[in-house]
Amino acid sequence: MSAEQDTSLTMFKKVKIKPRGGVRVLYSACRALFFRELQTRFGAYRLGYLWAIIEPGLLIGLKMILFGAIMKATMPGISYLSFLVGGMCAFFMVMRSATKNLSAVSSNMGLFSYQPVRPIAAVITRTFLESILYFGTFLLFSAVLIWIGEDFSFQQIPQLFLYWFTLFIFSFGLSLIMCVLGDLSAELGKFISACMIIFYIMSGVMFSINNIPVTLHPYLLWNPVLHGLELIRHAMVPSYPVIYVSYAYVVKSTVFVLFFGLLLYKAREQKMLKSK
Repeated sequence: MSAEQDTSLTMFKKVKIKPRGGVRVLYSACRALFFRELQTRFGAYRLGYLWAIIEPGLLIGLKMILFGAIMKATMPGISYLSFLVGGMCAFFMVMRSATKNLSAVSSNMGLFSYQPVRPIAAVITRTFLESILYFGTFLLFSAVLIWIGEDFSFQQIPQLFLYWFTLFIFSFGLSLIMCVLGDLSAELGKFISACMIIFYIMSGVMFSINNIPVTLHPYLLWNPVLHGLELIRHAMVPSYPVIYVSYAYVVKSTVFVLFFGLLLYKAREQKMLKSK
């Protein structure tokens, strides 16, 4: 063996190839899926990624125009425009995350042949994307509200971010459940999507819990999303009363949904990886 070969062999032995940890592998998979999702949803349009904000913005803006003048005097302590922005952006983050993840397995089945890619990466990616879209829309419309002179408090900005983050974690747990249910049955996924209108009504997106008769509260206040939306509105405009809602209930519900979602996903993961 020559001296040059001996030196090369010695250097090769010193170099240790460290395998990537599970978190880094998951991060790489989520990053790749994130850009793939962006390209699939918005890359083909002429305005490109601007549709990431235009799409939810048009929906919320249309409802503001249709219902803003009608409901102007019915909200206690808050304008209806601020009420809509505070509720709709956060609600659609939760709802769209859930419905998009009903097809998370079927849409990415071809990618699961690569060992680093798992269904949970697709769920994380879709939930994170919807959260960015609707939180960005919320910031945009909040800026518009401030510009046109609507009341907007900066005193509870940390609490506002905390409420959004809690609903994001809730969305992730709910999305895991929807991912498993959507994989179990395509018909079940369509049924759940159709039932989202009930979820929309019972989350207080278009009405305030303060205007609903107390006798109906037990049928509405079981929904943690309603609590979250009301708290976000209060953080935006502190004069908006939050008598019936509780952040502690939102946290407890989030922990339960996240734990149940992870448990359900773990029990079903290997079956989801198999081609159908």
